[in-house]
Amino acid sequence: MSIDEVHELTTEIIREVQRVIVGKTDILRDTLIAMLSNGHVVLEGVPGLAKTYMARTFASILGCQFKRIQLTVDTLPADILGSNVFNQRSGEFWFRKGPVFANLVLADEINRCPPKSQSALLEVMEERQV
Repeated sequence: MSIDEVHELTTEIIREVQRVIVGKTDILRDTLIAMLSNGHVVLEGVPGLAKTYMARTFASILGCQFKRIQLTVDTLPADILGSNVFNQRSGEFWFRKGPVFANLVLADEINRCPPKSQSALLEVMEERQV
């Protein structure tokens, strides 16, 4: 893919997102750049500024699976990563994937999360594997 083709494609993606998210061109552009370069984005702001909606819109346009994690003081690492669940019928364990297995994950209220759970999330972000 040439530079011109990449520019054209990214411009079209931003244009599509702007159909539903109005007036945040710089944030949209920076978010897309971070996504394309395997980065992470921290969005801060008061409730109601369409942060979650923007993430959902990007996921929809890009064909990505989207998951949102509402972090609270009682969030466990298993709530983020997933856990083994026992199936009584078969007598076997199966792994229930956590939200970090999605292509695009929104972690809301990271500051409220206990250190152990926060560490699990940050490790996945850094290592890019569970």
